[in-house]
Amino acid sequence: MLYFMSDYTEGAHPKILDRFREQNLISMPGYGDDEASAAAKEKIRAACHRDDLQIAFLVGGTQTNLITISTMLRRYEAVVAAKTGHVSIHEAGAIEYTGHKVIELEGTNGKLLPETLSVYLQGYHADGNREHMPFPGMVYISHPTEYGTLYTKAELEALSAICRGYDIPLYLDGARLGYGLMAYDTDVSIDDIVRCCDVFYIGGTKVGALCGEALVFTRQNMPDHFLTLLKQQGALLAKGRLVGTQFDVLFTDGLYWSISRHAIDMAMALKAVFQEKGYPLYIDSPTNQQFVALTDEQMERLGKDVAFSFWEKLPDGRTVVRFATSWATRPEDIEALKALL
Repeated sequence: MLYFMSDYTEGAHPKILDRFREQNLISMPGYGDDEASAAAKEKIRAACHRDDLQIAFLVGGTQTNLITISTMLRRYEAVVAAKTGHVSIHEAGAIEYTGHKVIELEGTNGKLLPETLSVYLQGYHADGNREHMPFPGMVYISHPTEYGTLYTKAELEALSAICRGYDIPLYLDGARLGYGLMAYDTDVSIDDIVRCCDVFYIGGTKVGALCGEALVFTRQNMPDHFLTLLKQQGALLAKGRLVGTQFDVLFTDGLYWSISRHAIDMAMALKAVFQEKGYPLYIDSPTNQQFVALTDEQMERLGKDVAFSFWEKLPDGRTVVRFATSWATRPEDIEALKALL
């Protein structure tokens, strides 16, 4: 069976497993106050070219999203996101479960565009009944989006300017950040994200780690008593080294960037195979997620030998499915899929 279902179906990069073996019997303090976590934070700051970033390590993406949103918003505030945003459709209502509404706006190719956000915020603040409405207290985007698309530098800067104009934070979900930043034609760098976003996270779960995300606050704006808030919501690891060690490895000698670029190379090879074989792409994704429209017959035939993900049903009866490459995808996997197509 070939697995293109997601980018976290494998375990961890071998260098991470090697480091765990090396450090397994070394005693370290708990709750993230360990040497590996401290080293990882310094390496992330160096990669972001900012020595004043506040960083916390969490286990997974949904946990990171709900912790970030719920601790930064006041009780009456909501988060604004595209209708196709991860917090909108793929987190089982986790944000709403914390008591905060997700205000969904129409997206374009998975993106929340600046003009859409601007029109909404202008309308909200002009509404005489706004005191009876959820207050837009944060804007959520992801890079890449749920459809593998990317924001441009100009779009990111425009979103940032709008948020600052209304004094609300811009939060970027970076579950697949490495794959976004290492795409071939992107003009967005990690420096741009640090400059434009008030908070973002660097995904590890989908980019070579067993689990873990690095949450980064860029304006000395980490909520007060954040460690206590993490523990209150069950998100504080006693063995904080579990995540810290992995990011220490990922941000040593550019490993995070090199394995992310490998996934992009494999995705572009995958895209070329679909095009060569005449399979229609649903959207032009420059990242590791590729979306193809299949007939029921094609889905049944390929499903016998290939694992992929359902995405959405089209009006004409075809189904959009996702094929994802990762840091662990091999060229021979692409060739094997080509033979099956």
